[in-house]
Amino acid sequence: MGASTGGASTKRGGAFEPLRAPVFRRVWSASVISNFGQLILGVAAAWEMTRLTSNASMVALVQTALMLPLMLVAVPAGALADMFDRRRIAMTGLIFSISCAALLTGLAWAGLISPLVLLVFCSLIGAGVALYSPAWQASIPEQVEPHQLPAAIALGSISYNVARSVGPAIGGVIVLAGGAKAAFATNAICYLPLLLTFFLWRRRHAPSRLPPERIDRAIVSGWRYALHSDPIRTVFVRAFLFGSAGATTTALAPLIAKDLLHGNASTYGIMLGASGVGAVVGAVMVSRLREWLGTETATRLLAIASGLALILVGFSHSLALTCLALFVSGAANILTIALFNISVQLAAPRWVTARALSLFSSSLTGGIALGAWLWGVVAGHWSVEIAVLASGAALLGMPLISLLLPLPEASHEGKESVDIGREPEVALALTQRSGPIVIEVDYRVDPDRARNFYNAMLKVQRARLRSGGFEWSISRDIADPTLWTERYHCPTWSDYLRLRDRVSQADLDIQMSADAFVLAGEPKRVRRRLERPFGSVRWKSDSPDPQQETLGYVAP
Repeated sequence: MGASTGGASTKRGGAFEPLRAPVFRRVWSASVISNFGQLILGVAAAWEMTRLTSNASMVALVQTALMLPLMLVAVPAGALADMFDRRRIAMTGLIFSISCAALLTGLAWAGLISPLVLLVFCSLIGAGVALYSPAWQASIPEQVEPHQLPAAIALGSISYNVARSVGPAIGGVIVLAGGAKAAFATNAICYLPLLLTFFLWRRRHAPSRLPPERIDRAIVSGWRYALHSDPIRTVFVRAFLFGSAGATTTALAPLIAKDLLHGNASTYGIMLGASGVGAVVGAVMVSRLREWLGTETATRLLAIASGLALILVGFSHSLALTCLALFVSGAANILTIALFNISVQLAAPRWVTARALSLFSSSLTGGIALGAWLWGVVAGHWSVEIAVLASGAALLGMPLISLLLPLPEASHEGKESVDIGREPEVALALTQRSGPIVIEVDYRVDPDRARNFYNAMLKVQRARLRSGGFEWSISRDIADPTLWTERYHCPTWSDYLRLRDRVSQADLDIQMSADAFVLAGEPKRVRRRLERPFGSVRWKSDSPDPQQETLGYVAP
């Protein structure tokens, strides 16, 4: 469901069509500036670490410090973005990053930077970005028309890589001219336009009729949806493996510049700039490549291209040849990540979009963080050249993984929640916390169609578990072969109401496929029970009767 986009065209446009939407254009432009700051921070921190220590593992850990928070913080951040106003969550993350960046700048000016302090503050700034990122990505469908969503997602990748094309080079110049402290200050300043843009966005937040979930329950709901959704689960595994295999392009880039090319901070910036230019070129091609080859074929070919490029980097001692290889690697990497991102956005319904995106980010960045550490260890024990060559070989093996875990072609159709009506009849005075709730559904099915009905119910099972049901089962009456009973639990009455609110058109279609096997004239029978009904009965004859008291929300 797209939000009002001002003068945005409803016709299918090109890669830059979403920029006609005023809100998206303003946020996207400000995000380019913030990405400049983030990349300048990465360059400054990595190069400062080479000054503080000669340990290759510590240099690689800078990338881990920047990426690890995206894995650890992104999941609760996604839950918060689904529970509350995404605009406010994004602003909170940006304010935190600005504060930490300003404090790091102060410590650098005071000469109090050590390897440990540098890693800690990189992690804290990354944590603020991790809090902001899911809220921003999940709000993209509110800023553009539905048909513009794939292009808008690709533009989100371009915003980072437009900055990456020249940001590292600018970062290298700033480090050479004013030292790391000047780069840290620039990082803090670059977040301010994005904070102002979100502050001025008059987003219409539509709160749920139910109170927000507890943060732990919201995180569990997001995990369970991803676990029981085949397309999303597959993307997570593939993203983690891809990030781990190709982490050398960022983690060991300072050492590639220093050891293989015998350069300085400017060489490092030029290398990352070449990779960034390739990423911009690749991101512009996302929609066209997806339509031309399909997601699976494209990701296989891109993994091969990225692997061969890294192998060339490992053998090269020429800046021009290395930059050419990094250009190809940058294009292939961003195309792969964008295709994964699009698959997640199209497969996830709105109620869990931010959590799905945060889990995707967590999978990808967790893979990069692990890969950065692994390839850093390899470089420390053997050499940078061997680490880069091994990373390229690992990427060449990614198409074999795709044979075991192919990506299904996802579609956003049918993912929006629908009103299923038929509010449950309630005679007990239930509160939001009443529970567990047991739901039983009786079906009468022709015994000759039992096998087909059972297969249809296995699809219903996945839909129930994705939406919040637990302990699902299907049983058949041994005395009456026509009678089948579906049974599942919800922890509380509130959880059951949320499960009903999350039902999408695709879920209804699955249910209707199962209902088609029900005998004519024998409608389903639904029973909702309060398990362990403490408080719904009087302990003694003189105890207050809860039926006569108002204990809280009662469903209509």
